[in-house]
Amino acid sequence: MGRPVRRSPESLREPVTAPLRRVLRGPEGNPALEPSENPMSTTRQHYVLDQRNGFRVASPEELIQAAREALSYRIRRGTTLDTPRAARDYLALRLGSLEHELFVMLLLDNRHRLIACLDLFRGTIDGASVHPREVVKEALRHNAAAVVLGHCHPSGVCEPSQADELITNRLREALALVDIRVLDHLIVAGGDVLSFAERGLL
Repeated sequence: MGRPVRRSPESLREPVTAPLRRVLRGPEGNPALEPSENPMSTTRQHYVLDQRNGFRVASPEELIQAAREALSYRIRRGTTLDTPRAARDYLALRLGSLEHELFVMLLLDNRHRLIACLDLFRGTIDGASVHPREVVKEALRHNAAAVVLGHCHPSGVCEPSQADELITNRLREALALVDIRVLDHLIVAGGDVLSFAERGLL
């Protein structure tokens, strides 16, 4: 898979190189790309460098993968998740394109620094079985002081179900017995993210 091309601000002011001119204009000097396909004529499309064919439009999967890699680099062990937006963005990219339910847990220390993100339970298109015993065991194994729970709704409906609210309360009570706080539970449905904390459900 090609990688999105990253250019420094200085390089953006440099003239187009001869190899790139050949890609854009074609071997005989004729335009090889229509104006709407020209990488220099639009900012709405993103391009990757293919070693054999020059520049080509990045596929949605390549864009999502590149975004995941960039966000994983920014949010890694030791990163302080001191804003709800950081966890929301991370889980939206991690879970938003899945076609099955996946229950995950962000483990944090007492300063809300990330210890790990665990994929705990995989389900089907409309449900996943969550076991509080396993959640507590993993939180204790990583010596977490707090957690952020998350799962996706492949249906695209971001509203929490009664089962979502029930399991959240069970997990909060189980973790509270070992002094681990549940900071939030996020539901991801495509590009939408719902926060239990913001809804007053925690």
